[in-house]
Amino acid sequence: MAAPEQIVNVAVKLKANVYFDGKVVSHSLVFPDGQRKTVGIIYPGKYHFKTDGPEKMEILSGRCRVKLAGEKAERTLGPGEDFRVPGRSAFDIAVDDALAEYLCSFE
Repeated sequence: MAAPEQIVNVAVKLKANVYFDGKVVSHSLVFPDGQRKTVGIIYPGKYHFKTDGPEKMEILSGRCRVKLAGEKAERTLGPGEDFRVPGRSAFDIAVDDALAEYLCSFE
């Protein structure tokens, strides 16, 4: 299922989540039922993230390369594609040009 074009009836935390000197930036969305997601952008570069809980990353625009911890090969993803990361794990994500936009769901 593709990510929605808009999300309604959520609270947006105005304080940005800023990583890697501003090259990855997101804002937290809090749903009425307490569910939390983030929506953000990734500038060109290669980044390593660790996860506490399971996450689903949906690519909204742009392209990126992803390699989950323990995997040997990376995958290239574009708009409408997603990947899941187990809790207490990690992943590498790389954007070669332009920006990638994403929606991250905490499962």
